[in-house]
Amino acid sequence: MDRLKGKRALITGGTSGIGLETARQFIQEGARVAVTGTNPETLAAARKALGEGALVIKADASDVAGQKEVAEAVRQAFGGLDILFVNAGIALLKPIEAWTEADYDRVFAINVKGPYFLIQALMPLLANPASIVLNTSVNAHIGMPNSSVYAASKAALQSLIRTLSGELIGRGIRLNAVSPGPISTPLYSKLGFSETELKGVAESIKGLVPAGRFGEPSEIAKAVVFLASDEAAYTVGSEIMIDGGMGTL
Repeated sequence: MDRLKGKRALITGGTSGIGLETARQFIQEGARVAVTGTNPETLAAARKALGEGALVIKADASDVAGQKEVAEAVRQAFGGLDILFVNAGIALLKPIEAWTEADYDRVFAINVKGPYFLIQALMPLLANPASIVLNTSVNAHIGMPNSSVYAASKAALQSLIRTLSGELIGRGIRLNAVSPGPISTPLYSKLGFSETELKGVAESIKGLVPAGRFGEPSEIAKAVVFLASDEAAYTVGSEIMIDGGMGTL
């Protein structure tokens, strides 16, 4: 239980779902952990769940200027950084005719632009070696209706794991990605559906998964621990699909 002993980690969107579970596993593996989030209730819950040793930062993943503030908070607390898990994201599912420019910009700001400039802001802090893991999605690989903008934003992250891997490996910084399928997290409850509609959407999505179920946050977190650890020192620019076989259809 010490695969991350002595390492300093930042997890964006780390106050619920996959991010919070990954923070728990990082701490169990010996890491010092900082998490970001925006919701006051989940920020407070994360402080309680992760203990006094964790750094909990209120930060908007879409705010480019705010990424420098996150980097400064990490610098003051940890002095440097060994692991970054870019997990914060938003999923909006709409048919093409329902999209507005504002919604399009919001998805890309949270899922792509903010994370890109967070990596930039953290560059002076990243150790050699260091590991960056991006949370992408199976949706970038499949043609699921109503997911066009969300899927495009996740495909952009998948491109970054290759381009930035080539750019940063000389500095000892590895980039990899996990690509989850449907996971039992609060993400789906944020889509704006009623409870009845949400159950219908969930059943419809589950029907697309050969494994016949939603995944659990712990199943994603275990893969992130591996990619963050020295066990993955030769894993560069790779993507681990954790989707119950959804991407094979």
